[in-house]
Amino acid sequence: MSKQRLSRWWFVGTLVFALMMMLVPLPVVLEPFKPYWPALILLYWSLESEDRVTLGLAFAVGLFADLLNGVVLGEQALRLCALVFIALRFRSRLRFFPMWQQALAVLALLLNDRILLLIVRMLAGASLPPASWWISPFVGALLWPFLFLLLDDLRARLRIQ
Repeated sequence: MSKQRLSRWWFVGTLVFALMMMLVPLPVVLEPFKPYWPALILLYWSLESEDRVTLGLAFAVGLFADLLNGVVLGEQALRLCALVFIALRFRSRLRFFPMWQQALAVLALLLNDRILLLIVRMLAGASLPPASWWISPFVGALLWPFLFLLLDDLRARLRIQ
């Protein structure tokens, strides 16, 4: 298998993994702690491979996630587009932050995502979510250093550019 083909499979595989992790059911008590996996994986690729992640890809992944989750069509597409746009806009700065600052930036991006989701759901007529609804961005930010280092290590072992 050529390096380019392996690289493409690794990229697509991580996106599929994120979508599958999004579907993993958790007990009701643990549901607020579930990170937004597609956002974390797209953030990783936005920082590490500028040419692979585009707003079109974020929109497509978001639409697919909408279909899998059964939510308002375009909800996650809008959220992921906003997230990827900001990540790509500040990519050159974010890449060279120390890991703890990167995690804080990821927290800010995930909180922005939650605010956008809240606006969309309120416009759709939903009621205000409980306070535990805001836990997920913090879990994502705490997982960020481990996820980033794991994906970076696996990418290096596979010698993928």
